[in-house]
Amino acid sequence: MWLEIWTTVQQEFSDIGNAEDLTKICLRLTVALALGALLGYERESVGAAAGLRTHMLVALGAALFMVIPHQAGMRIEDVSRVMQGVIAGIGFLGAGAIMKLKDESIKGLTTAAGIWLTAAVGMAAGMGLEATAVVSAVFGWIVLFLLRKQQG
Repeated sequence: MWLEIWTTVQQEFSDIGNAEDLTKICLRLTVALALGALLGYERESVGAAAGLRTHMLVALGAALFMVIPHQAGMRIEDVSRVMQGVIAGIGFLGAGAIMKLKDESIKGLTTAAGIWLTAAVGMAAGMGLEATAVVSAVFGWIVLFLLRKQQG
């Protein structure tokens, strides 16, 4: 009986079949985390509602939603539906960061857009498009950090 249980446990944890798969998954998720941290740190430094941890989790989650279909061998047509769901779901998360104030001004749009971008960066990293993810995150950081300095 114990042997049967152990064999079942081994089979359940066999989704990462070899060192190459493990390396790819770890690299993709690490890149997503690091880029989410880059964008999140900037938002946290200005006191935005969604900061470092939120952006890291969004990037990691989005990357994972891309890694899982790849591991499962899904066709690109099916993966596109997963992407659509992630994009729509992130829209709801971003909407929670937007507030209309009494003086009719709106606060949180940049944070919401940053969350949306962070999800896209995480999706790119999760699909194995790490260079695209890095370039996009750097462009996002330029918009968030450097252009903020120009306005002040």
